[in-house]
Amino acid sequence: MLFHEIYGCYYNAVAEILHQAVNGDLTEKGMQKIVSEKAFSESFLTVVPSLKDEKWQLLKKDLSTPIKHEPSMPLTDLQKRWLKAISLDPRVKLFDADFSFLDGVEPLFTSDDYFVFDKYNDGDDFENENYINVFRTLMFAMRNKKKTKIGYHGAKGTFRIFVGDPYKMEYSEKDDKFRVLIRSCRNGPMLRVDGIESVTIIGDAFADNTREVLESTEHITLELLDHRNALERVMLHFAHFKKEAEKIGGERYRIKIFYDSSDETELVIRVLSFGPFVEVTEPQNFRNLIIERLERQKNIQNKEL
Repeated sequence: MLFHEIYGCYYNAVAEILHQAVNGDLTEKGMQKIVSEKAFSESFLTVVPSLKDEKWQLLKKDLSTPIKHEPSMPLTDLQKRWLKAISLDPRVKLFDADFSFLDGVEPLFTSDDYFVFDKYNDGDDFENENYINVFRTLMFAMRNKKKTKIGYHGAKGTFRIFVGDPYKMEYSEKDDKFRVLIRSCRNGPMLRVDGIESVTIIGDAFADNTREVLESTEHITLELLDHRNALERVMLHFAHFKKEAEKIGGERYRIKIFYDSSDETELVIRVLSFGPFVEVTEPQNFRNLIIERLERQKNIQNKEL
């Protein structure tokens, strides 16, 4: 939260808007384009109205700005210490990011300072050399639109070869595992990264008209009352899920969240954490999961009493 609050995507979006405003190039269409590209898709619900209505007092009605100089955002010592702490996370090291500018900086915290209790203990071995090579090869294939040949060990010990285009990486906090989604001429579009033995780049990606685009088809619809920053908390909490959001009146919002069926239990727990400010309106089977979990909790409490 420390880094996000100061240098998050919202701030980068507003900084770019002010950059154009200072130079006299800002238009309403351009402002919306900046927000859609640099922030989350639902950010237009808060960023654009706050600027246009002068709530944040950074823009005038004519989209000019009282600010005379383009915004710059140098890192503070506190932010450098936070980044140093994050750079020590083995999951971050998978991306081979360059943190050399933090040499000599004391980390704000280390893994010895906290304990994560709400996840399984059999997560991926992020420091395994083969795992790192597999992960980085998959990332290279996604960024450069390459076709791959993947040797994969299934959960039951079977070994298979998949040929396809990696196009999305997902991480489950509950499982502490990465999964990769594959556009493929064979079935099995989602694979556990820790089950992949080898990845070989074999050519350019399949032509778009010869492959099926595989996306998450499961979804839930929430109605949210924006009290105690509930809207912002929900957007942050479900930031890695595809979402659609709309304002339905007053402080009420409707949010549609798309997810993979393997993340269903985790999603139930997350939705319940928002208490009375969030209601699941559909589908009914997900509402039933919420009800069942609440009833189990109630029965446990009654037994304890």
